[in-house]
Amino acid sequence: MTDAKAPSLVLASGSRSRRQMLDAAGVTFDIAPADVDERTIRETLQADNSGIEPADVAEVLARAKAETVSRQRPDALVIGADQILALDEEIFEKPADLAGARRHLQKLRGRTHQLHSAVVLAKGGEVIWAQVDTASLTMVAVSADFLETYLARAGTVVCDSVGAYQLEGLGVQLFERIEGDYFTILGLPLLPLLAELRTRKVIAS
Repeated sequence: MTDAKAPSLVLASGSRSRRQMLDAAGVTFDIAPADVDERTIRETLQADNSGIEPADVAEVLARAKAETVSRQRPDALVIGADQILALDEEIFEKPADLAGARRHLQKLRGRTHQLHSAVVLAKGGEVIWAQVDTASLTMVAVSADFLETYLARAGTVVCDSVGAYQLEGLGVQLFERIEGDYFTILGLPLLPLLAELRTRKVIAS
């Protein structure tokens, strides 16, 4: 239940997963995907700051999305979110197609990677709260045949995820160990966000 006096809440993302998490939690919100050039921002950060951490990249992107939409909707409270997958020093982008998904999985299998999920709140064009959580996932050293079967069964939906998997579906079979919050893995540190929304009386406490 949303406080009648609270500002309207806007999700600055077109992510189906984030929308579903907020919907399932009973949060009332609008959707206004931010028009930001994520690739250019990532490349600029990596070029200008050789020591920048993947978690920082996720937060910068989340801030850019929230600030962009917040300037367009100054009276609203805007949620910005982003997720970065890092394997050692390499940052992954969403695969463009199944061939790209296959390449991702070939690199990830048998190894541990990190998912850094950032969420921020912005109002009047400025970020007023931010949180970054990290989860570690260890993938089974699956065979080439298993990967082909997995991709054939899962289909192009895997391209919606930077790691080419969805834990809430067939992708769970790829993993032997997971350390971290489930919602963080899905791309949104939901519990800290809900706590902050309660503090700000946007949702009931």
